[in-house]
Amino acid sequence: MSITPSSLGDAFDVRKIRRLAELMNEHDLAEIDLRQGDVRVCLRRQGAAVTAVGPGYAEVLAPVSRGESRPKGGDPAPAAEDANTHVITSPMVGTFYSASSPDTPPFAKVGDHVGPDTTVCIVEAMKVFNEIPAGIAGKVIGVLVENGEPVEFGQPLFKVDTRK
Repeated sequence: MSITPSSLGDAFDVRKIRRLAELMNEHDLAEIDLRQGDVRVCLRRQGAAVTAVGPGYAEVLAPVSRGESRPKGGDPAPAAEDANTHVITSPMVGTFYSASSPDTPPFAKVGDHVGPDTTVCIVEAMKVFNEIPAGIAGKVIGVLVENGEPVEFGQPLFKVDTRK
């Protein structure tokens, strides 16, 4: 699989960065380093810190899972209690926000009923605020992340009971 700089387009488009992370996972790559003019995007599976060096340089650490999701701390993802429990995971690396602003109620809290298109939170990545839909209908039975906490790709965010 080859991605050329011309196919990259806007290097900071979150959908494209997410696709690059998926490609890293599919092809078991440790790093992707792309350059287009003065813009450079580097994604790495492992690393201690995010660094920025020089004009137009952005480095994004992409903790891409290898078959299993792991929340912060390296513990295995919480297992579903039964077939009716679904775990909503973060589709990207970023910062978790439970509400659109500090003075508004959370999008979803324990006891709330959500539909597939219901926004349950926002994950901010590279100054872009991404609304995260539930993707499934049911009752929220657990919020697994604190407001303002950093989240990783694949990290569990919510538990939803899908029984009606």
